[in-house]
Amino acid sequence: MWKKLGPWAARPEKGKLTISARGASHGAANLSGVEIWRGESAPPDADRPSFVSELNPEQTAFFEKKIRPILVEHCYECHSAKSEKLKGGFLVDSRAGVMKGGDTGPVVTPGDPEASLLIAAVRHLNEDTAMPPKEKLPAHVIADLETWVRMGAPDPRTENTVATVAAKSAIDWDKAREWWSFRPLVMPPLPEVRAKEWPINAIDHFILAGIEAAQLKPSPDAEARAFIRRATYDLTGLPPTPEEVGDFLAEIQTTEGAESAYEKLIDRLLDSPRYGERWGRHWLDVVRYADTAGDNSDYPIPQMQRYRDWVIDAFNRDLPYDQFVREQLAGDLLPDATPDQIIATGYVANARRFGSRVDDYPQHLTIEDTLDNLGRTFLGLTLSCSRCHDHKFDPITNQDYYALYGIFQSTRYPWPGIELDKRQRDLAPLVPVAQRADAEKKTRDREAEQGILKKEFEKLAGEVKKASGGKKQALEKQLAQTRKRIEELEKNPLSFELAYALSDSDSIGDAVLQQKGDPARPGPVVPRRFLTLFGGQELPESSSGSGRAELADWILSADNPLPARVMANRIWLHHFGKGLVPTPNDFGKQGKPVTHPELLDYLASQFRDSGWSMKQMHRHIMLSRTYRQGSLRDDAAREIDPANEKLASFPRLRLDAESIRDTLLQLGGNLDLSKAGPHPFPPQSQWNFTQHKPFKEVYDSNHRSVYLMTQRIQRHPYLAIFDGADPSTSTPSRTTSTTPLQALYLLNDVFVHGQSGRVAERLLSLEGDELSRMQFAHELLYARPAADEELTAAETFLANVRVQLREDGVAESDLETEAWRAYVRVLFRLNEFVYLD
Repeated sequence: MWKKLGPWAARPEKGKLTISARGASHGAANLSGVEIWRGESAPPDADRPSFVSELNPEQTAFFEKKIRPILVEHCYECHSAKSEKLKGGFLVDSRAGVMKGGDTGPVVTPGDPEASLLIAAVRHLNEDTAMPPKEKLPAHVIADLETWVRMGAPDPRTENTVATVAAKSAIDWDKAREWWSFRPLVMPPLPEVRAKEWPINAIDHFILAGIEAAQLKPSPDAEARAFIRRATYDLTGLPPTPEEVGDFLAEIQTTEGAESAYEKLIDRLLDSPRYGERWGRHWLDVVRYADTAGDNSDYPIPQMQRYRDWVIDAFNRDLPYDQFVREQLAGDLLPDATPDQIIATGYVANARRFGSRVDDYPQHLTIEDTLDNLGRTFLGLTLSCSRCHDHKFDPITNQDYYALYGIFQSTRYPWPGIELDKRQRDLAPLVPVAQRADAEKKTRDREAEQGILKKEFEKLAGEVKKASGGKKQALEKQLAQTRKRIEELEKNPLSFELAYALSDSDSIGDAVLQQKGDPARPGPVVPRRFLTLFGGQELPESSSGSGRAELADWILSADNPLPARVMANRIWLHHFGKGLVPTPNDFGKQGKPVTHPELLDYLASQFRDSGWSMKQMHRHIMLSRTYRQGSLRDDAAREIDPANEKLASFPRLRLDAESIRDTLLQLGGNLDLSKAGPHPFPPQSQWNFTQHKPFKEVYDSNHRSVYLMTQRIQRHPYLAIFDGADPSTSTPSRTTSTTPLQALYLLNDVFVHGQSGRVAERLLSLEGDELSRMQFAHELLYARPAADEELTAAETFLANVRVQLREDGVAESDLETEAWRAYVRVLFRLNEFVYLD
């Protein structure tokens, strides 16, 4: 006799079902609304539970007398079509609602109270699911509900509140498009201002209008030394040299005047290779870049650094932003795609990986991570919130999500290696389009051969352990030959290079909607298309590819205002420490409102209409008077605008983790400004990482910090101290914490001690007296001369340190170096060293 298992834990796997101890003696399981039965064949229909469809008078009377009053009094407030917020997606105000169940599946199992979640809930068997949550129903009421379920849950109500709720939740698209960020992008007129002499460019009109409306005044311009330090760190992440500061000060005094000096400074910094390293790092934060695959074993990706270098190069050559987006989404599908354009798709390929099994590898989670980051990065939308249901706040439907899902389901992601399948595969050959098919075949043949050899090696290794005598010697010989062949393949790579990048899958097609986000609950097929909000464009009938090329076109359509607004806001954010939209990854209703809507639309329009040039945006912003302001605030500004949202002064900003480290290296004279090569990962033949022994390494170097190996499951120990980006999630802006650990690091870390020693040796190598060395130290670290009181304090400090060092037994030959090393460490500890004014 077939019997259904109650609501107990079960784990479905390919070919089997693991049931918890509590349910192990039962015949079947009810899992997320999917009935799983134990037996040789499916149960007969007669044994399947069903709701009563034709009621007799006794059943109707029982419902009206016993059940309807219970539901109205105890349940309708949270579980009816009139509820302010429907709890759990479960409606009890209609037969259709009871039959449908809630967000997690069926709630009533007709004929079987013991298997019904409703009965478990009213019995308060679980504190988290107890209903009503505050007070348990009387015993006789629970007994009536049990009887009702045992009868087959007879219900005479005919109104379909499920349809009513669905109609209420239907999106009014015209109204949805009225949200500020979804409106068409239009160049706004310049506002009128009273202080007409203050603005330098259009940006200043918008900012000054807000300042004047708040009855405030803008701050005076920053001193020239503060400005060059601010601008140099802003665009390059490094401090200006004393020579560069001197040249800038001299330029201001020339007949061409200050404006020319400012323009030349910004142009010089934008032309520096250091610019791409600095601003490329901002982008890598947003796209959660990492050199490893993620999840438990965190396998290394030796080719990933090619994408990082592509990003840096794209910023340096001012690749137009629309092309920047297009190449990352579909560079491999462009006509005559170049190796660089193929590498660019490393953006998508770098999505996180999940799981360690091969047969049931959760690819849907990687696609979810792709869509989540794509939405946040290019559109400022949280697409992943619509994976299980329509977005609760923004006009993005469940169907929209799976329309995009199909595009990436039709895409071949490279395989990074996992615990049970350790070798990489499906890497993209970097060859001309005409040679791609042949190169892909050679790549797959090589990957197949390596896979066969790996399995053979593992098999032989196991047999060697069991064998003895002559047989063992023969097996050991075979094992050595197999190892040699594996090593030969690794030492003799293919004639072309490979990238961790995309290609279209051999299996192209639309995705099925996954009910409640569960791949085991397939729903209807959803044609690939764009978001309904922006037109819902479908793939043309002639399309035979994944749809990534069309997706790039849809995102960059002139009818879509978000890409320009989102990127203009990101650029502003990194110049001023906070975006005009304070939530740069969320322009929807859960995000914070825009502080200067007209200014953002001006910047976005200017960005789009000027050919999507990021360098022109930098130039425009940094040559404004708004950016040129000093950071000092008067009392009125502190009282009226404590958060400085009106920007009546430049916000004081702390250096990020990379800038602090790179500065220490530059000051010590040992910063390697060459492009870093590949990371020294172990060869694939040694990849035996598991969830219990994952890959974990830190590869230090004297290159710029953007080139440090970035690992998903652990941040670089130094970068973590100073709020470095989390490589497992998009980081649109860095947090700025102040902790004792940061102070202790700058005082005691071995690296800081070493760099302070190098700076001390640099100071001692100068000709001149002690005061001139102190002056140069201030020029080097702060881009300004030391004040008289600072020199006096430094002389006293050095004298006291020398006394202490002698008492500690330091040799006279080392005394000066150690004393100046201590002095430099003190300079490192001043706020001025890590803050920009």
